[in-house]
Formats: sequence, C-alpha cells, structure tokens
Amino acid sequence: MVTTTASSTRARTQSIAFCGLSVALLAVSAWITVPLGPVPFTLQTFVEIFILLALTPRQAVISSVVYVLLGAVGLPVFSSMRGGFGVLAGPTGGFLWGFILGVIVALAVATLLRKTGVYSEDATTRGSIRGIACEIGIALVFLIVCYLCGWAQLMIVSSMSPAAAFAAGIAPFIVLDLIKLIAAVFVARAVRRAIHRA
Repeated sequence: MVTTTASSTRARTQSIAFCGLSVALLAVSAWITVPLGPVPFTLQTFVEIFILLALTPRQAVISSVVYVLLGAVGLPVFSSMRGGFGVLAGPTGGFLWGFILGVIVALAVATLLRKTGVYSEDATTRGSIRGIACEIGIALVFLIVCYLCGWAQLMIVSSMSPAAAFAAGIAPFIVLDLIKLIAAVFVARAVRRAIHRA
C-alpha cells in the first residue's frame, strides 16, 4: 500500500513537472520572434508538436490550456512578450486557440489510429517507419487545425478575404512549419525513448 502511494505521488509530481516545463518552453519559444507580416514566426509550433507527441494526452492538453490561460490573464507568454485577452481576440489569436483545439483533434486521431491497430506504442519506441509516418500524420493534423483557426480569425478580425488571409498568415510559414514538424517528431521520439529507458 505504501509502495503504491509513493509510486502514485511520484507519478503525479512527475506529471506536474512535465506540464510546468512544457508551459515554460512554450513561453520561451514564443519570445523568439521574427516578424513576417501580421503573423510572427516563432518556435511555438515545434514545442507544441513536441508536447503533443512526447507527453501523455492528459499532460499535452493541460500544458496547452494552461499556457493559453496564463497569457489570457495578462502574463507576457505570447509572442513579443505580450499577454492579455486582447491578444487572443486579435488578428493572430486564432493560432493560439488553435493550439488547444489542434492538440485535442490530433490526440483523437492518434486514439483512432491506436484502436485500428495502425499506430502502437511499440512502434513509437522501436523507431519503425510506420510509427514515424503515423506521428508525422498526427502532427500534420495538429498543424492543419491550427492553421484553420488562425486563418478564420485573421479573416474575421482583419476583414481580409480568404486568399489575402492565407497569403499573409499561412503561406509564408508552411515550409518552415513542416521543417519544425519533422524536427519535433524526432526530438519527441528521442525523449520518449530516454524516459522509457529510465
């Protein structure tokens, strides 16, 4: 009984630490900003995909929600060290909301792939081609949802046409985001293997 309680406490402490570290990484990645029109380039996509694939589903959702909530209450955790609900309601706020929705939808797809036997935990730890392909697909689902949320809000708030919003808020980032996506998949796999061996 004592061993079970100690193990449960350790797991809970570890989970809190992982979530806290993930939120901190999101904040730091947002501060590394390169302006590319109305939507700045940051490393947040890399960190979000890493969180999605390296943490448990619960930890990934909690980390994304806590990050957005901290920014909403005014802490300077968004790009260019900004915070406040005004950022979430502004032209680029949809990308931030998209982090939460993207993680949820991507995790739902991952669960579906596991249930159908296409994607398994064994594949993710052994480095199989199928596991890598599935994780790239899961990350792409996250990215597409994020793009759709950001695109929609940019159109509405800035009164842009769909084509103009796409050209300003998505097109300049596609190649860079795909590079970050691939890098995040392999970094997450490496971290998972290290945790699995520990």
